[in-house]
Order: sequence, then C-alpha cells, then structure tokens
Amino acid sequence: MRFEQRVVIVTGGSKGIGAGCVRVFAAEGARVGIIDRDAAAGQQLAEELNAAGPGEVQVVQCDVGDAAQLQSAINQIATTFGQLDCIINNAGIHPPATTIDDTSLEMLDQVMRINFVSTFAGAKFAVPHLRKTRGTIINVSSMTAVLGQEHSTAYAASKGAQLSLTKSLAIELGKEGIRVNAVLPSNVDTPLMREWAATLPDPQSALKRVADLQVLGRMASPEEIGRVCLFLATDDSSFVTGQGIEVEGGASLDY
Repeated sequence: MRFEQRVVIVTGGSKGIGAGCVRVFAAEGARVGIIDRDAAAGQQLAEELNAAGPGEVQVVQCDVGDAAQLQSAINQIATTFGQLDCIINNAGIHPPATTIDDTSLEMLDQVMRINFVSTFAGAKFAVPHLRKTRGTIINVSSMTAVLGQEHSTAYAASKGAQLSLTKSLAIELGKEGIRVNAVLPSNVDTPLMREWAATLPDPQSALKRVADLQVLGRMASPEEIGRVCLFLATDDSSFVTGQGIEVEGGASLDY
C-alpha cells in the first residue's frame, strides 16, 4: 500500500506500459486517473481493477496531442480525487521504420507533438497541483534517447527531448520539492510489439530476435516498468531527481 490515498495520472494508460503502471499503482492502493484516446480499453481495465481493489481507477478520454483537452483532463482528475501526487507522461507513438528521406516534416511534427509536446504540456498542467503535494513527474522516454535507432530519427529525437526536459525541469522545480525523472525502457512485451511482429512473415522468430537483444534473454513486462515508476513516485527515491533510469535488461551492454 505504498501509494494508498495518493493520486497518479497515467497518460496512455489503457494499454502497454501505461496499463502496466496502472496495474502496479492500483495494487498499491492508489487512486489512478487514466488519460487515453481509447476510453473503451481504459474502462475495461478500470472495471477489472476496481473490482479487485484496493485502488480506484477512473478514465478520461483525451487526445494528448490537443493541449486544451489534456489540461482539462488533468484538472478533472485532480478535482475529482481532490489532489495530484504524480503524473506519468507515458502516451506516445512509434512510426514504422522510415529513412530520413522518407520522413515528412508532417510526420516529424506529429511524432514531436504526441511524444514530446504532450510530455511538456502534461508536466506544465500538472505542476500547479503537484506544488500542493510536493509530488513527482515521471516521463517515459526510451533507450533510443541515448543509443539512437536506425530509421527512427523522428522517434529517437522526440525521446531525447523528453530526457532533456526531465533534467531541466528537475533543476527548475527541485526548490519546490517536486522531483522529475525519466524511465528509459528497451524492449517491452506490449500489444504494440506483438502487433508489429504479426506483420512479419515469422512473428515468433521476430519476437525472439527482439528478446535476445537483452542480455537477460527476454523483454520486459509492462508491470516491470510500472514498478520502476512506483519507485520513482514514492519516498523510496526521495533523493533521486533529474535522472534517466535505464530499464533495459542489459541491452546496451552488448550494443
């Protein structure tokens, strides 16, 4: 019950890493606000977790790429639950592999808007609430922020921007007691990962190749990423701020 009676917002919380975060925090007694375009999937997850307890989960439909919608959703959750202790800026997109020649500026704009601008906006709109609780901001970046990724320049750049934002915000908000950190996963076994594999001639071989990139010989589960976020949101990490925590199963060791 490490987050009992405290409130966390998870953007993109209906599926994948976001859903893993929601499950972990709800199991620790949190009141969780899911912000997601896919309200139906979010509601299904909320009903499951509300029945199981001990936490409480609510869903607000929102396109994080629309700043007005995002601000309204954050304020709605903070008002409904009476406070806000943490925001996990997780929502994002990963376009198919695309060379720089084929990456249009429109695609770049979309990736930056969903992955980076929404993270900036989520932090901006959460800060007035977090000042009251001396809360935390957690940005879900990616190992591509530090390692790069072939044919994913727009995506990697957006994730690098999230990491730089994390460090700058930590400096700015530290004096107010607000800690800001980022989580950099490598490969995570999510529905999106399996949907990608299903487009290939041999999905199982593709998933094995991805798993073998980690020295542990497997991908992370969404809940494993969620548990790192829980650590960063609690007093267990009270002297940790401005960090990019690499949750990557040793993938970078053999890079």
